[in-house]
Amino acid sequence: MEKIVKKMTLKHLLLLLVFPSMAVINNGNNWIIEKHNVYNLVFTSFDTKNTKEYNRLVENGMVSVKSFFHAPYKKFNVFIHPNRHSLDSSWRRDWNMPDFKSECWMVASGTATKLDVISPKLWDKEACEHRYSDTKKTQQLIIHELVHVFHGQQSASTDFSNGEGIDWFIEGLATYASGQCDSLRIAAVKKTIHEEAYPKELDKFWSGELKYGLSGSVVMFIDNFYGRTKLKELLPLAKKSDILSALNSTEAELINNCKKFLAKGE
Repeated sequence: MEKIVKKMTLKHLLLLLVFPSMAVINNGNNWIIEKHNVYNLVFTSFDTKNTKEYNRLVENGMVSVKSFFHAPYKKFNVFIHPNRHSLDSSWRRDWNMPDFKSECWMVASGTATKLDVISPKLWDKEACEHRYSDTKKTQQLIIHELVHVFHGQQSASTDFSNGEGIDWFIEGLATYASGQCDSLRIAAVKKTIHEEAYPKELDKFWSGELKYGLSGSVVMFIDNFYGRTKLKELLPLAKKSDILSALNSTEAELINNCKKFLAKGE
């Protein structure tokens, strides 16, 4: 929000005073801000007709995340981008990567202060692997990113850029808490165990085609074995060594116990 305010002209600031629930700003796009209790929906005129549906996706997602963690959100922004160029421009600025170009499957990201997403109704045109008409998967994807927002608000690294060796935890948590760690993904993970292809290092869990299921399986184990309270205690930690210390476990022990846990579920 601070970056947005800095770019406002006097005219835009007056609009904020006259219309406190909605304001138009100029930041590359002609953004419109719709204020809610915990979040601001930021969109362009293209999505004016879609805000009711998108607010429902965000609010349903927040209910799911708050139910999982039993804790509230802090204020954040939800940017609905009208095309991939807009999303890439935002990521280039935020990540200081001027030449970055997103892959077609990338449609959203979440950090402590904001959720960026290509307008879901454009996914058929602007993305691959995602279809807005698949309502369950669409909601789960939004929940996934909202888990990142919640996690970032608890973490010592609010945008995860200073995390050390915890990609598996960041993405595994979002996959598991969003319900994306489903029976198909777990079945694929169990297959790697039978084929002796289950990773032996945590850094390798977030890699390859099964990275969501592999990472999610470890967080699923932590939640079931150590409990939800312990899982929540891990959220502020930004280093793999600190997470292992909090679990009183070595890396090898954690992976081996996770494999045993998955095998018991067969």
